Amino acid sequence: MLEDDAKRAAHRALVDRILTGDGRASAEQRSRAFNNEGLAPPLSTLIGKVTRTPVRIGEADLAVAGCTEDEVFELVICAAVGQSTRLYEAGLAALAEAISEEAPGHAS
Repeated sequence: MLEDDAKRAAHRALVDRILTGDGRASAEQRSRAFNNEGLAPPLSTLIGKVTRTPVRIGEADLAVAGCTEDEVFELVICAAVGQSTRLYEAGLAALAEAISEEAPGHAS
């Protein structure tokens, strides 16, 4: 197995585990946090900060009504991995495009 394939397999295993494995938060909530969509405030506010401005998260953001500490932890992890996944995939797509443009026979 190529090193890149091993990294992708490890990443897929991580995503599968956090989205479908055992957890305190529902699989639906974890998926919504991963995709940063479909969550109601104040949870949507927290997840938005995780994906856009994590340095601005404070204790008040973590005190999400109706969620236990374990649920908040899981949802924050899902949001962070989801955002990282989007950035990783965008980077790979840009790299593939750049390589394809440099390939012999490619017309600009």
